[in-house]
Amino acid sequence: MNLLTSSPMKTDIELVLEELSESGNLRRLPEQDMRTDLCDLSSNDYLGIGSRSDLRKQFFSSGKAEDLIMTSSASRLLASRQNPYSRLEQSINTAYGHKKRTLLHNSGYHANTGLIPALASIGKIFIIADRLVHASIIDGIRLSGVPFTRFRHNDYAQLDNLAAKAVADGMRPLIITESIYSMDGDCADIDTLVDIKRRHTGAMLYIDEAHAFGAVGEGGLGLCRNCHGAVDIDVIVGTFGKAYASAGAFSLSSHTLREFFVNRCRSLIFSTALAPLTAEWTHFIFELSLGMDSERSQLKQRSIELAEITGGDYAPSHIRPYITGDPKSALEMSAQLRQYGFNVLPIRRPTVPPGTDRLRFSLSAALTKNDMDSLACAFKEIKKNNVRK
Repeated sequence: MNLLTSSPMKTDIELVLEELSESGNLRRLPEQDMRTDLCDLSSNDYLGIGSRSDLRKQFFSSGKAEDLIMTSSASRLLASRQNPYSRLEQSINTAYGHKKRTLLHNSGYHANTGLIPALASIGKIFIIADRLVHASIIDGIRLSGVPFTRFRHNDYAQLDNLAAKAVADGMRPLIITESIYSMDGDCADIDTLVDIKRRHTGAMLYIDEAHAFGAVGEGGLGLCRNCHGAVDIDVIVGTFGKAYASAGAFSLSSHTLREFFVNRCRSLIFSTALAPLTAEWTHFIFELSLGMDSERSQLKQRSIELAEITGGDYAPSHIRPYITGDPKSALEMSAQLRQYGFNVLPIRRPTVPPGTDRLRFSLSAALTKNDMDSLACAFKEIKKNNVRK
């Protein structure tokens, strides 16, 4: 008898998979497409660095990588090789200013699931998060074990009221948002968030800039860098796996908070650190990216063109959704775009709320005007054909 096949749990798992398949929500890991003519509009390679062989050659010919091995073989607290991490952290400190201090993390997910529970342990914390924050933030909130609520997306009047109530109830508000939202591509009002934080005694402000760092702002340093109250943002999170074409993440905070995180951030303490080679490559790219204003300008232009192609009420951004309303329509339209040479993957529930299933267009500075003209023609033809059905 095959115990695995006859197990009731196996039957339950199969039922779940069947339900996902029937609803159009079954996910599978894709195989690498061997087509060379496919234009990728689902990557987070916002500056187009990931495909630049010239930068890889420059890095490896510079001698920076010669003495670096492929693994740290230990957590950050135990690793013998620290210089690559320290150099990268210091470089970000210098670029950002405001007396902020950088701490590296293995990924944005590691950062949010480690930093949020750590912050939540320092008193009577009440978390107030935007309803559309990323899943890694939601998981961090759940791991914290503290009471929380979520305010309507970018509804700062509601946020202000919730923070006031938390203070009146003897709680300390921890406000959590993103700067550019990963699924809708719209932006938070950072100045307003800082003002709300300042109005409420003991409040803390935590902003995830994963989709902004590298892609927007002066030097690509995101939306928080030049807001009027950047010094009052308690924690800023950014990632290297998107615009910086590397791996890992970082947090910016005060010196005191950084020291606290080193001692209380479990995802940092109990994970093998990034490879020294990865940290050195990130440092190399970060320094270059500070001067990539032409790439950021190109990315903004592509965003404007995409807004004209897809229509809708969404603010221009290098992330732009096209709402189909149901998962099967998203799958079908994705397949149709693929026939025209464009890789635009569908985003379905539970990643987004039911009824907001979509195609998520994610742009790169490497896209040309010809690419966008071809996309416009394909999009127009697909919409026309779908109306005929």
